[in-house]
Amino acid sequence: MTSPSDRREYDIVLVGATGFVGRLTAAHLRDHAPEGMRIALAGRSRPKLDAVAAELGGPAASWPRLIIDVNDPAACADVARATRVLVTTVGPYAKYGYELVKACAVAGTHYADLTGEVLFVRDTSEAFHDVAHRSGARIVHSCGFDSIPSDLGVLETARVAAEEGAGELTDTVLYVRSLKGGLSGGTIDSMRQQAIAARESLEARRAMTDPYGLSPDRAAEPTRAERAEVGMEEAPQGRLRRFGSRLPVRRTDDGHWTGPFVMASYNTRVVRRSNALLDWRYGRAFRYHEVSDFGTRRSAPFAATGMTAGLLGLVGGMSFRPTRALLAKALPSPGEGPDEESRANGRFRMEVIATTTSGERYATTVAADADPGYSGTAIMLGQSALSLAEDDLTSEGGVLTPAVALGSALVGRLREHDFVIETHRVV
Repeated sequence: MTSPSDRREYDIVLVGATGFVGRLTAAHLRDHAPEGMRIALAGRSRPKLDAVAAELGGPAASWPRLIIDVNDPAACADVARATRVLVTTVGPYAKYGYELVKACAVAGTHYADLTGEVLFVRDTSEAFHDVAHRSGARIVHSCGFDSIPSDLGVLETARVAAEEGAGELTDTVLYVRSLKGGLSGGTIDSMRQQAIAARESLEARRAMTDPYGLSPDRAAEPTRAERAEVGMEEAPQGRLRRFGSRLPVRRTDDGHWTGPFVMASYNTRVVRRSNALLDWRYGRAFRYHEVSDFGTRRSAPFAATGMTAGLLGLVGGMSFRPTRALLAKALPSPGEGPDEESRANGRFRMEVIATTTSGERYATTVAADADPGYSGTAIMLGQSALSLAEDDLTSEGGVLTPAVALGSALVGRLREHDFVIETHRVV
């Protein structure tokens, strides 16, 4: 039987195709979408869309162009009803994503984005999870560097440990071993908008500082007292207090110095949401955080301290209007990005280290020779879109995470694009 979605005009509509990451994603789809896939580019300006299509060339030169105001409910509904999958790179998503999510949830249209915004994911989850579940729409947030390496890395660690009879995960840490490349202008703007929201609303601050704030069953998650009892708590500013320490800069047992990771506050909440949506597959005793690894050199503690001070300064600076204006002049703006040579030199390597309930330890490496915020993210988003359009996925509809919605299908796709995702037992 042919479903209504099979009779739709397009397989994939890419919203935000004229932005920097949007163009990179369009180029990836041009090069890797199967022949005959019906793809359309969408944005606010027809001349800009025409220019992007001409620049892309090849099959993309003839892709249809759709004009859309992402804050117009009727326009969003029309586009959602016309396609099987809608992908958007237009952020901040709290300002430009809500109507698209709503339209896709109602229409039964699969959806993917690049958000790293806790409040946006919380709001769409509360408003549209049940709607999307009924319609069959997979609403998949965070399909870029936020938060695919974290989410898939933990998923693979738990899968291999379970297959080898090692039990569930307990203490689990993601270490950023190496990272070369920048945060996109869209990511910076999302951070800015969240800082404004947190400054203006006590309720928003509470939501952003709750480590389990994205869980679909918050009552079933550990309370703050329970987290403190097992030796792990998260400070209000997102800094980690590990085994009684309040210092964000730490030295591990093997002599490595670690400091905070800029995306940890968001990624950890996504991974915890995955655990709950998967019926606590990682385990009820699963505890997770992320850090940057600065190595063992003599300069390592100073580098870690400098990174900590810089991140605290960035967060603090975005919280106040005068300093926010100064930072805006120095940081990349939405739609901006590095040149091709800089992107070609980008790379990242992350390692998930987990202890299991049987006492075994597992390590999963997630790495790629691609700029994490730009070319790497375009690959991750593009393959997420193609997976939603092509793969025989077993996940149900709802507001999901990459691990829950796409899981092993996306792992396989990324490996085909030279991503390393490998798990082994630590001897």
